[in-house]
Amino acid sequence: MKTHKDLDVWKKAIELVASIYKTTSSFPKEELYGLTSQIRRTAVSIPSNIAEGAARNHNKEFIQFLYIALGSGSELETQLIISKMLGFISEENAQELINELNSISRMLQGLIKHVKN
Repeated sequence: MKTHKDLDVWKKAIELVASIYKTTSSFPKEELYGLTSQIRRTAVSIPSNIAEGAARNHNKEFIQFLYIALGSGSELETQLIISKMLGFISEENAQELINELNSISRMLQGLIKHVKN
């Protein structure tokens, strides 16, 4: 691996961030500093932690940041479920984003396993 930009999981996470920003742009304006902001920050956290971990000198640190990215993914899924329950996003849109997120989570788990070995 040359840099984090060479990782497919980082690329997919960046794409997810773009999707999240597009989706949350239609959230109610009163949620701008609430759920909208929280969802965006959580989504950005995923590729950011992958990048930060990849820049570390030791695999143990890299793995730690990959686990943090996984945790952010679980947090984001919860926020998407809440958004769907509140009627901010459709069932279909929520499921598409959750499917993307699940794919990223599987890729992260595979990368963690690979780095451990």
